[in-house]
Amino acid sequence: MSYLFPTYARWDVEPVDAAGSYLTDSEGKQYLDFTSGIGVCNLGHRPRVVKEAIEHQLNRFWHVSNLFASGEQEKAAKKLATAAEMDAVFFANSGAEANEAAIKLARKATGKPKIITFKKSFHGRTFATMSATGQDKIKSGYGPMLEKFSYATYNDIDSVKEIFTDDVAAVMLEIIQGEGGVHVGDKSFLQAVEKLCHEKNALLIVDEIQTGIGRTGRPFAFQHFSLNPDIVTSAKGLGSGVPIGAVLGKESLKAFFGPGSHGSTFGGNPISIAAANATMNIIFDEVFLKEVEHKGDYLISQLAKFFQSNTLVKEVRGKGLMIGIEFKQSIQAILQELRTEGVLALPAGENVLRLLPPLTATIHEIDEFLIHLKKVVEAIAEPVVKA
Repeated sequence: MSYLFPTYARWDVEPVDAAGSYLTDSEGKQYLDFTSGIGVCNLGHRPRVVKEAIEHQLNRFWHVSNLFASGEQEKAAKKLATAAEMDAVFFANSGAEANEAAIKLARKATGKPKIITFKKSFHGRTFATMSATGQDKIKSGYGPMLEKFSYATYNDIDSVKEIFTDDVAAVMLEIIQGEGGVHVGDKSFLQAVEKLCHEKNALLIVDEIQTGIGRTGRPFAFQHFSLNPDIVTSAKGLGSGVPIGAVLGKESLKAFFGPGSHGSTFGGNPISIAAANATMNIIFDEVFLKEVEHKGDYLISQLAKFFQSNTLVKEVRGKGLMIGIEFKQSIQAILQELRTEGVLALPAGENVLRLLPPLTATIHEIDEFLIHLKKVVEAIAEPVVKA
């Protein structure tokens, strides 16, 4: 009997140890982990520098509340805002909380209620972020969602214009739709959305929960597309596994998040801030990010080369080390066989295999992954033409 609610379709793998790109289960089996805790462990498992920063803070104090001044929070906020070219930061505990705060801030700052998001999007599981999510399966069974959320078609600017009424406070989007299937935004589409927001006196919110903190080879994915959003949200990779989220905004928005307007008991607690500062010190280094971009290009090119002759695969897409392989059938058997081979990967919907390796993964580890993936896929269906 389990005393846990059965909210997760858990794998038959119980981790007992992990370091770098590898995880060991309770049976002693080692796995190459290309999930990174769903895009959280961007520096791999237990990165030494982050561990030391956490231990240092553990020996000072653990919690005092946000009523007290915090020099370490200020350092983290400056690093995060500078990397994103923003001006102000609010620290939360998760991506859902960050997106919830972004929705609140947009409505308060504009005095307008409507938020436009996109079909296949995912923004969280609180009521506001669930309402913002463009997937019915996330909302099933919970009754009416919150009002004033409308859903356009991703990469279709006309669908945005059709529902862009005068009461729109913001458009909220992911640069790469992660849970929705790893769909990358077109530059022309993303820039057209930003232009439309400016014309209509609405805000642009970019959800960088999964794509941020170096995942795509830039500090934030929107920076590949010359965008200048009003609000950016971050979480996952920010704390290297310690829970933390953040809302970033422009200077003009500070007046709408004054004392008493929003808050969090644990948001930006000393332990998570120590982890975030140490994480950002490594990931926001220009040389480190160039390496991520190089490794991402390498992995995508190798996947495209292999799958060009395979009848099971429809498309390989992604940016940096956030990659989706869309198959023409369910990937559940592939995921299971990969685990048998000692490799961990993720789904993104029924047919998309999602890869989120640590940003520290080596070319050797990428090649190791490719060997196992080819073995599994070739066992399911031989390519039409051998590579």
